[in-house]
Amino acid sequence: MSSLGNGHQDVDIDLAQLFRAVWSRKGTILAATALTGALAFVGASLMDPTYEADARVLIEPQQPTFSSPGTASGTSEPPSDELNIVSQVQLLQSVDLMKQVARDLKLYEREEFDPDTKPSAISDFLVLFGLKSNPLELPPELRVLKAFKEKLQVYQVEKSRVIGIEFTSKDPALAAAVPNAIIDVYRSLQSGAKLDSNSDAVRWLETEIANLREKVRDAEQKVAEYRSSAGLMPLGTDSSSFSAKQLSDISSELARVRGERADAEAKAQNVLAAVKSGRPTDTLDAVAGSESVQRLKTTESQIRGQISDLSTTLLDGHPQMKALRAQLSGIREQIAAESSKIAASLENDAAVARERETQLIAQLNSVKADSARAGEDEVGMNALEREAAAQRQLLETYLARYREASSRLGEGASPADARVVSSAIEPSEQNFPKVVPITIVAALATLILSAVLVMMLELFSGRALRPTDNRAEDREPGDAFDPPLTNPSSPVFPAPVAVSANEIETPADDALAEEMEQFLDLEPENRDDDDVPVVAAAEEEDEFSVSAVATYLIDEQTRIAFAISPSGDDGSTGTVLLAREMSARGVRVVLVDMTGSACPTLLMAPNPDLAGVTDLLCGDAAFADTIHPDRLSGADIIPQGNSDIRQAMRGADRLSMIVDALADAYDMVLVECGPANAEGVARLSRSGTHEIILSAPEPNPEELAEIMAAFESAGYSDLVLMAASVPTPDDRDRDAA
Repeated sequence: MSSLGNGHQDVDIDLAQLFRAVWSRKGTILAATALTGALAFVGASLMDPTYEADARVLIEPQQPTFSSPGTASGTSEPPSDELNIVSQVQLLQSVDLMKQVARDLKLYEREEFDPDTKPSAISDFLVLFGLKSNPLELPPELRVLKAFKEKLQVYQVEKSRVIGIEFTSKDPALAAAVPNAIIDVYRSLQSGAKLDSNSDAVRWLETEIANLREKVRDAEQKVAEYRSSAGLMPLGTDSSSFSAKQLSDISSELARVRGERADAEAKAQNVLAAVKSGRPTDTLDAVAGSESVQRLKTTESQIRGQISDLSTTLLDGHPQMKALRAQLSGIREQIAAESSKIAASLENDAAVARERETQLIAQLNSVKADSARAGEDEVGMNALEREAAAQRQLLETYLARYREASSRLGEGASPADARVVSSAIEPSEQNFPKVVPITIVAALATLILSAVLVMMLELFSGRALRPTDNRAEDREPGDAFDPPLTNPSSPVFPAPVAVSANEIETPADDALAEEMEQFLDLEPENRDDDDVPVVAAAEEEDEFSVSAVATYLIDEQTRIAFAISPSGDDGSTGTVLLAREMSARGVRVVLVDMTGSACPTLLMAPNPDLAGVTDLLCGDAAFADTIHPDRLSGADIIPQGNSDIRQAMRGADRLSMIVDALADAYDMVLVECGPANAEGVARLSRSGTHEIILSAPEPNPEELAEIMAAFESAGYSDLVLMAASVPTPDDRDRDAA
């Protein structure tokens, strides 16, 4: 894409040309691919094959097999942690272990492990001229160990306690034998280390156990003597003393007696209160439970039944009815008397309970005194018992460890903390070289690199580069730089073309600036006095002149106005005249060039390559760097700028904020949009309060009607028409004549 203000044109990569270049050299590329594949196949086939076998061992604590029943390990060893696994990996690669395996398998006799015994001619040449140290100076054992380390690989399987052992050799049988031999030697070393540790533990425990037995015997003897002298007799299996047991029993009995006393007193008071108040006592628990009261209640019920039966045939004054009622009264008196007896009995029980409580309290106080004396004696005895218990517990612990260590002294009683997960087996396929994969990879790499090399040559030569097309018709509809949508019957205005500022001829700009200068009469010394009244009178008579529009904008105190120029640069020139007219009247005005032809920039800016609104919208320039003074008036201008117009229009939504910021600093902001349509202006202004100036030097009524209708549909009901005619050199000559 071409950029405004640059003298060069951007280019794109022609992918089709790149593929055509690769296709045109397909014979060379395929020949190189086939040659490389053949060489890789032959080279891989001539290499000596090597075989790889692996074995895996699990590191975990192994419980011993005891020879005598009834003995077991008191504690289980914790599982191996990460550091222990890493340590075991290093142990499997130790020099002592490799030496033992090398001796068992007689690796010193194999040329594979000591190739320096038959050095090649190249090796002799390098040693002769001092370019390589003589390998025969090293002892044979070190040379074998060096080759052994290069072929051995020991590693921890990720997130497990499994260790893998891999060995590479030209002999498949030896490749499988070495890992198995390493595991056997490793387990033997671990088992031997355990046996040595158990033997040392047994010898040390024997001496300690003998000393502890004497200490335990003395401690238990002291406890027995102290208990006998203090009279502290233990109560069976219970550890408490006799006085403490007696104190506990008396306290329990005292609590029971107090409960019985309280219950008897409460019952007695309840019965006496019922008797004194005349309330029936047969409902009380203490009275209802008496057999005498129950018999009286039974008799009372029978008499009541007889009275009920006879009341149906006899009157109340009948002798038999009177006799039954007399018997009923006697029975009630007997029940009351029996209730009094029960109350007296309950009071006697309460008195007995009080007497028993007094005796128990006295006995409890006596036992408390004895218990206090016994407690003082028990303090010393408890200290002796603790000492004896500690010595006894230590002795039992040592005895258990001694039995466990003794049981592990036998053959096979101390297994290694490792279990074989899988043994190495003799490999049937060679590990290296893989002839077919090597050939395929070499051929594919050659094919890809050859194609890339051809593409790079095309790019560097420039044949795969093509210039980009920046025509104005590629822009999206609705941009402020697009030509207006017109009716086919209306005149077609020239479409604005986004051109580079370097492509515009400077003489044309100077000539137009000179005409504008003479028209505005900014240089009094060069003007003809006869011309001024004619122009002034013409503008005063024309209500659509630049002067009339300037007066209208000043009277309305308009801060922001968008100028539309359907005829292109002629209308934009009228907008420049309006800005200069308002500046001449003392209004601080700035003009923003949003046209595609950059006409206002060419007329007002001292240099067409200055930073402008497109740079501001693209973020390539600061706000203050885009404002420049008009070279022929006191107005300011924000030129079109040097950035790409289409890229700038992606940020056109920010134009309203830019215009609002300018309105805070200037009295008047003029935005010249060129031949833009109503939709584009509406998207830029985003406000129906701004003035819309229609700059048409030679207005066509039909065209003006269409434009006004379009703006009215977009929300702009009132448009300001400015029909300013731009004078030409012929017009000035005719006026002067």
